Amino acid sequence: MKNFFKNLGPGILISAAFIGPGTVTICSVAGVNFGYSLLWALLISVFACIILQEMSARLGLISGKGLSDCIREEIKNPFLRIFTLFLIFSAIVIGNAAYEAGNITGAVLGVESVFSTINFNLGALRLNIWSLLIGGVAFILLFLGSYKKLEKIFIALVLLMSVAFILTAILTLPDISEILKGFIPGSFDAGLLTIIALVGTTVVPYNLFLHASLVSEKWSGPEYIGSVRKELVFSLLLGGIVSMAIVVCAAAAQIDKIEDAGDLAKGLEPLFGNSATIFLGVGLLAAGITSSVTAPLAAAYVVQGCLGWKKGMQSKRFRAVWMSVIILGVLFSSLGIKPVEIIQFAQIANGIVLPVIAIFLFWIVNQRSVLGENRNNLFQNILGFIVIILAIFLGVKSILNVIQNF
Repeated sequence: MKNFFKNLGPGILISAAFIGPGTVTICSVAGVNFGYSLLWALLISVFACIILQEMSARLGLISGKGLSDCIREEIKNPFLRIFTLFLIFSAIVIGNAAYEAGNITGAVLGVESVFSTINFNLGALRLNIWSLLIGGVAFILLFLGSYKKLEKIFIALVLLMSVAFILTAILTLPDISEILKGFIPGSFDAGLLTIIALVGTTVVPYNLFLHASLVSEKWSGPEYIGSVRKELVFSLLLGGIVSMAIVVCAAAAQIDKIEDAGDLAKGLEPLFGNSATIFLGVGLLAAGITSSVTAPLAAAYVVQGCLGWKKGMQSKRFRAVWMSVIILGVLFSSLGIKPVEIIQFAQIANGIVLPVIAIFLFWIVNQRSVLGENRNNLFQNILGFIVIILAIFLGVKSILNVIQNF
């Protein structure tokens, strides 16, 4: 058991990355609008995530490189390579800069569900103090520059977040038989967009890049493949349980409409008292902080791989990328700006890039020249093919959804 906890790390960071404020909000919407009936969609999304992340982790372990490095090196056609890297850069770097504001704002909602809003005026500008403080925390955590330190901090934050959300769900005293019925697929029509959102918020494109890079930082060599898989499955199943706990909380909250996770905290307080609100606020704060660190970290790894920079978190260029993402996120969040056009562009780019990256990852993990005997077997290819079809469907639907909203 001691050895197992020693091996925790990359998978925990991936779990922390997909349970951000966006996931909390989408799971809350699913619970409020559809009760427990979409729990099956979450379960499928977790298994799809495990399949893709295992390929990414195995790539990082055996090759010792990040996914963007491998894409840059393996695509020989110059035009296709430049186009693919541009698409990745657009979706991950620009997208993460836009979503960083949401991550920081989500953490702020967690604080403000327990404490009051604090603003101060800077000339004509009105800034939110909590946004600045949370952005500062993310900055300090990344400036430490050590993967091992980040790993320990994230294990603590994920455990805190898990305990907070699961305890909140227990406080709502849910009907276990109704929860079990939620794992049986029912009508797809009522919650199709919510189903797409639930899967899309769990199977995150930037996590495929982040995981390969993090695994290459922690381990090296095929002898660790068992440890990598155990740690990955444990971490992502824990993340899935946390997401399901949020759905359970939201199903218990007697509210008609929800726009963000802050509404969920308000809805729980009259029913289950101040303790439920505090637990939810702590969980949301931890979710916001972890995502506000992993998003800029992933962006930095992607740029590093796309441009062929030398590896190392201490690199000035590496730091410049994540600093830029955090600064933009803090500005958008503290000023209350909603960069709708940028987020819409990022959603379209992510809708295209998820199936594209899934296909390239699938192709690379089948290359003997890259993974040797550890390339995909027939069973892994069948599972991977099914997930790619799902990713294409999600991509097309998300693009159409954004276009319809213009």
